Amino acid sequence: MRRTSRRWPVMAAVTVALVLPLTGPASPAAADPDPAALAKSITAPGVKQHLRKFQQIADANGGTRASGRPGFDASVDYVAGKLRKAGYKVTVQPFEFPYFEQLSVPVLERVSPSPRVFTPTPLSGTPIGEFDTMTQSGSGDVTGTLYNIDLTLPPAPAPSSTSGCEASDFAGFPAGGIALMQRGTCNFIVKVQNAVAAGAAGAIIFNEGQPGRTATLQGNLGVPVGIPVLGAGFDAGQNLAATAGSVIHMKTETISQVRTTYNVLADSRWGDGNKIVQLGAHLDSVLAGPGINDNGSGTAGILEVALKLGALPTRNKLRFSFWGAEELNLLGSTHYVATLPPAELAKIKLYLNFDMIASPNYALQVYDGDNSDAVGAGPGPEGSAEIEKLFEKYFDVLRQPHIGTDFTGRSDYGPFIAVGIPAGGLFTGAEVLKTPEQAALFGGTAGQPFDGCYHQSCDTIANINDKALALNTGAIATAAVVYAYSGDLPGPDTRPAATALRTQPTTDDHHDDHHGVHH
Repeated sequence: MRRTSRRWPVMAAVTVALVLPLTGPASPAAADPDPAALAKSITAPGVKQHLRKFQQIADANGGTRASGRPGFDASVDYVAGKLRKAGYKVTVQPFEFPYFEQLSVPVLERVSPSPRVFTPTPLSGTPIGEFDTMTQSGSGDVTGTLYNIDLTLPPAPAPSSTSGCEASDFAGFPAGGIALMQRGTCNFIVKVQNAVAAGAAGAIIFNEGQPGRTATLQGNLGVPVGIPVLGAGFDAGQNLAATAGSVIHMKTETISQVRTTYNVLADSRWGDGNKIVQLGAHLDSVLAGPGINDNGSGTAGILEVALKLGALPTRNKLRFSFWGAEELNLLGSTHYVATLPPAELAKIKLYLNFDMIASPNYALQVYDGDNSDAVGAGPGPEGSAEIEKLFEKYFDVLRQPHIGTDFTGRSDYGPFIAVGIPAGGLFTGAEVLKTPEQAALFGGTAGQPFDGCYHQSCDTIANINDKALALNTGAIATAAVVYAYSGDLPGPDTRPAATALRTQPTTDDHHDDHHGVHH
């Protein structure tokens, strides 16, 4: 593996020279450094040094680098310090967010009649039990009578339940009762707020029951609430519903409060400030682990590229972005885009996103800018197809297979696409299982997740695939150098004025592209 890490970036350097003509005229040759030499200087061992630092930070701070925790703040200090030393103009942008942490394993049991203890999901997140604490649930130790709230059982063929969506669903609900609700139609927070208004002491929301909607709900309410709220699978919910009027005991112990976290933004001293080439990766981990692949890998990749390019007089301005609270539904990148004036947004000519670039059972995945895969979302904004082609050319030159991955809006490119900025990037897979066809292309093990430690404590430095890291580091370097010196960037010369970006959490289920608030 060590030998592989050294060999691939050398090949990447050759790739830069081969793909550079794809982007149109560059600045005068006499003023430009050798792009191949630049890429050759950006190697995977340098990236691994940053990953080791992130591991050390997590080890010293309770095993996590999640936003709102000291490990994240230490990661911000490390990245910002490196970039300042390299000559960048660094902005540490604060923003508030709803912090949530579970302090103990939740409890759900039917006390009488027919006593039963339901299996909880442990704090580690695996194995998933019959129920889990919903993100932003309040703390509470409640015993009360269970009441069914406008349930549709058996479930309709298509998702359609309106359980808990209207205040009238709670007519006659007694204060101190426990509300049993079904997923469907409205956001979880609407159901819970209606329950709170009716005097509920606790709430349980179970999955609706159609194919694909039976697993344990692990949803996000979006804002803190003052009662305990549990998410359950369809089978557990159906079991509870059959004994409405029974006495239920439920317990959660959580921290749910508003905290401050940060984005780190680094502008190069060089280049045309009206033509910004922006690269980004999220800096935070989940609470459960150190997040070395998700997303120390993307962070370390763009950081190393930034450090090598900082002193070079590029044609276009480079901006490197390290997002906070991505794991809580893209909060950092959403805040950044939503608060940037339209005139400043218009200066960003493209955005490149790197999230999980070294999964142990990897597949080399390029965001599908032209919708050539015809799967899921449509194409990205004009110019996204050209970005996809650049990355494809990089892998083709190295004779490395690659596949597309959809723009689902579940990583930090989402807010940029929403305002019409061309986007692209790389991904190597998360919890989705690798298919036999993908194993034939990339090696590894079919039937196993791309990253078996996704969102777990085992996402450590040992969870990194060095070959994937090296190949994708070369791709980041290639794109950064090509676009830094290009005289013909992807996308239209001018874009329509960006519309305001909605800053509230989305209601989309969310990862395997990556990371929300469910309904």
